[in-house]
Amino acid sequence: MFYELRTYTCLPGKLPIVLKRFETATLGLFKKHGFRRGPLFTVAVGDDNLQIKYILEWDSHEQRDKAWVAFRNDPEWAKALAESEKDGPVVAKISNELLMAVPFSV
Repeated sequence: MFYELRTYTCLPGKLPIVLKRFETATLGLFKKHGFRRGPLFTVAVGDDNLQIKYILEWDSHEQRDKAWVAFRNDPEWAKALAESEKDGPVVAKISNELLMAVPFSV
């Protein structure tokens, strides 16, 4: 098992749009395509309050790859993405880290 830490850095003023997209579309599509996730986080205190962070849990790289392909090819995602970006881009950068827990921490 491993974890995927994803961080979205939104463009100034666009964080509410990205959060709304997660609430109304992304999280439902995650469930539909078998993503296991924890809560979404925003930065309450820190240097970058334009970020959304979350962690996904995967059993294998094959499971992860299959789920992401299905998600990205889902017409509902294309529609949600287009709608949220109708006035231009909303995310400046997405960073992604694949993490493994150290044996004594779980």
